[in-house]
Amino acid sequence: MSRRNKPARRIPVADPVYGSVDVAKFINRLMRRGKRSVAEKIFYSTMNNLQEKTKEEATEVFKKALTNVIPLLEVKARRIGGSTYQVPIEVKADRGMALGTSWIIESAKKRSGKSMIEKLTNEILDAANGSGASVKKREDTHKMAEANKAFAHYRY
Repeated sequence: MSRRNKPARRIPVADPVYGSVDVAKFINRLMRRGKRSVAEKIFYSTMNNLQEKTKEEATEVFKKALTNVIPLLEVKARRIGGSTYQVPIEVKADRGMALGTSWIIESAKKRSGKSMIEKLTNEILDAANGSGASVKKREDTHKMAEANKAFAHYRY
């Protein structure tokens, strides 16, 4: 990797249906083996299900779920003088978005249900309501950071 300068951050093209970059990033993260059409079908069907179940705008429910899942703090292992400390650090917006989307998808995969559409719909609904495995993951991350607050002076 070059030491001179950081590469420019690439932002994906906004989603054609909802016109949102966050949706495009979510679909990219949902995609497996380059099968974008399958990922889009799953996501758009999920959004339709959310629209029917909540009777409100599906994009609003999706945004609310994301904000409930995106972490503010995380811990990073830092080796100092032969011992490894879990140092709490603040999460940048891009990293928080990446963690939140991957946690939602990961916990949706672990759910019981027939199709990924069903599982993802239920996980996004739970995340929007402040419950579910992905929100629990965020709470656990925050608890870990809070417990290791004493090592915050090792931050870099």
